[in-house]
Amino acid sequence: MKVLFLGTCAADFSPKLNEEFKNCFDKDARRSSSVLLNDRILIDCGIHTLDSLRIAKVDVTKITDVFITHLHPDHFQPENLKRLVKASGNRIRIRVKYGARIDVIEGAEIIKMTPYETYTVCDGIMVTGLDSNHDPNSFPQWLYFDDGKKRFLYALDGAWILNRTYYWLQDKKLSALVIDATIGDIVGNYRIAEHNSLAMIRLMVPSMKIMGIIDEKTTIYLSHIAPSLHKPHGVISKELSTSGLIPAYDGLTTEF
Repeated sequence: MKVLFLGTCAADFSPKLNEEFKNCFDKDARRSSSVLLNDRILIDCGIHTLDSLRIAKVDVTKITDVFITHLHPDHFQPENLKRLVKASGNRIRIRVKYGARIDVIEGAEIIKMTPYETYTVCDGIMVTGLDSNHDPNSFPQWLYFDDGKKRFLYALDGAWILNRTYYWLQDKKLSALVIDATIGDIVGNYRIAEHNSLAMIRLMVPSMKIMGIIDEKTTIYLSHIAPSLHKPHGVISKELSTSGLIPAYDGLTTEF
């Protein structure tokens, strides 16, 4: 699988995005969190996603599927989604969690995903939406992708791991994990019921290994990073260099 990080920020965006970094990526001026999987599958279409697609020179005519992790505005912007559907020229399949209500988008098919039910996407890729610990009114879901060889979990906007999701992931031995790291290296923060800190991730990783959710071969990326709660990218990358945790950044491409 191939993943392009289009954005890795929480919701505290830098004003520099409006001028200095309007037409380029910067590791400390992060855009709204979003990734592109295998050039075809877009996860979230938020405030900056169209800008990120433009900067990364993505051929949007290849995009056939969009997944929405939840309905908070930094992840879901209906007008941007309409523009994307029109620009792609495809009848894009837009998938949201069951119960979420979004308006009809001309040229798109809206599909409601039942948690823990597996669906076929494209190119032999299967996807399962998993419940996450986030604002229930935003209909949050983590997304688990499996192409028969590699397994990828996109786990933003959800603190810790909910019981059913934890046991569903048992023995999956993820190839790659993108995990919410909003809070930074802070102990004690009001956000711990909806977002992770680095301390929380350090607590979870050993137990995830015991459960077979991840193993020594799993690549772990940190995303949904709040710059106001983190040190600069270069500093946290150096500090985490021996931890097995990789801070993602806008424009990063990885294959696994």
